[in-house]
Amino acid sequence: MPPIEPPLFLEDGPADAPWRLILAHGAGAPMDSPVMTAIAQAVAQQGIAVSRFEFPYMRTRRLEGGRRPPDRAPKLIAAWRDALTAVAANHPAQRLAIGGKSMGGRMATLLAAEPDAPLQIGAIVTLGYPFHPPGKPDRLRVDHFPALDAVPILMVQGTRDPFGGASEVPSYRLPARAILHWVEDGDHDLKPRKMSGRTHMQALTELANSISDFFSGL
Repeated sequence: MPPIEPPLFLEDGPADAPWRLILAHGAGAPMDSPVMTAIAQAVAQQGIAVSRFEFPYMRTRRLEGGRRPPDRAPKLIAAWRDALTAVAANHPAQRLAIGGKSMGGRMATLLAAEPDAPLQIGAIVTLGYPFHPPGKPDRLRVDHFPALDAVPILMVQGTRDPFGGASEVPSYRLPARAILHWVEDGDHDLKPRKMSGRTHMQALTELANSISDFFSGL
């Protein structure tokens, strides 16, 4: 039996919520991975609508199998633009924010930094932004940040994220309206260690609360 064609979007939360957050996945896990699902459900419990989508390479991987690598940034950004256009058409009454896990969040910022960025982008939420590859802090991915100075951004980051932790990120030049929310002892999936006395679900609930507070202030 051939693989079942997945839906274009997975949606959580109230359909009439004031805000809808469009989330893209990271480089290696699909839109319905346990972490993406837990994040979407935690945010939805705060009265925020969530739409998840997959980049074309991940959709192909799902249907054909194998370990197809991510496409290059221009194709990923184009897919982001298409997803935003579709969600805006389906939910014209809602304010829209874009973001995602790791690579998905980075591509959202690159879309918003383009000269012809879609006007529907009301805010950005990054979850574990990949400031640099692990162990390579000299390869920063922040050159486009000055183009984001007018955009409200919430950056949720684990304090021990190998892609950018609490010991280094505060020294970077972040977008002017960026708010950093640190998840104490969180890794790249925002997961604390058992020794911290906190659970992953507690951390994700904290994440959802921070997103709700962020949207309430806009």
